[in-house]
Amino acid sequence: MADQLIRATAADGGIRAVGVITTRLTEEARQRHQLSYVATAALGRSMASGLLLASSMKHPESRVNIRIKGDGPLGGLLVDAGLDGTVRGYVEHPDVELPPNAKGKLDVSGAVGQEGYLYVVRDVGYGYPYSSTVELVSGEIGEDVAHYLVSSEQTPSALVVGVFVGAEGVTAAGGLLIQVLPKAAQDEALVEKLASRVESLAGFTPLLQAGKSLGEIFTELLGDMGLEIFPETQMLRFHCGCSFDRVLGALKILGTEEIRDMIAKDNGAEATCHFCNTVYQAEAKHLEDIITEIESAESCG
Repeated sequence: MADQLIRATAADGGIRAVGVITTRLTEEARQRHQLSYVATAALGRSMASGLLLASSMKHPESRVNIRIKGDGPLGGLLVDAGLDGTVRGYVEHPDVELPPNAKGKLDVSGAVGQEGYLYVVRDVGYGYPYSSTVELVSGEIGEDVAHYLVSSEQTPSALVVGVFVGAEGVTAAGGLLIQVLPKAAQDEALVEKLASRVESLAGFTPLLQAGKSLGEIFTELLGDMGLEIFPETQMLRFHCGCSFDRVLGALKILGTEEIRDMIAKDNGAEATCHFCNTVYQAEAKHLEDIITEIESAESCG
């Protein structure tokens, strides 16, 4: 099934629901960064979370950054997701592996750590970005992002994200975000009913592995609550906007002296994009052109 996002409402607009399938883009991230099993699960959950958060933004250029810094061996991770359906990300120590937890599942909490912080930056596409910081509550990603939504945005939210990765790679990944908006928050019976159904889920990836579509999952959860599924399906993909020209532009910041040192010692320069792990090679000629541009700009100034 293709990576995709769908939106829905229920309870006369009092409930907002978004679902994503991110299997292919999570597998691409695993391959690009040569991620361990537990690192794949942590980054995959975070990328799904980022896409779910970005889905509520309005401006086409809007993006969400999620940075998690815990006290676990994974070190930390960073995800950048956009309203346009693109996402990228990386983990600090991609080769970290841990034994399964007490439930026999990948120990994401142990890898991330239960002490630390979740940082969320919302770039609405104009003006200054909005940033929030909350303490980690479990290191399980989904619970931490849901805690952020309640603490920083005062929106009661249930967020379920999951990644199933085996010897053949990622075979199921995605997530579900359900939010109770102010117009329905006063209906305690509705809130309790919704919370009970979400808690009864045995996870998100088992539903995908059972062949359930996002629409079918929504119907099971919200079908008797006036569910309305929007007809548009948005395609999702792993995408990084890095390029060789951007790398050359970044090298200008180093200044002519350090660039000349690179030419003398290495006859060039090598740069790796943290987000997509693409390696760029700049030859001596490219560096000499940068020096010329810097000196020309200084003389004109």
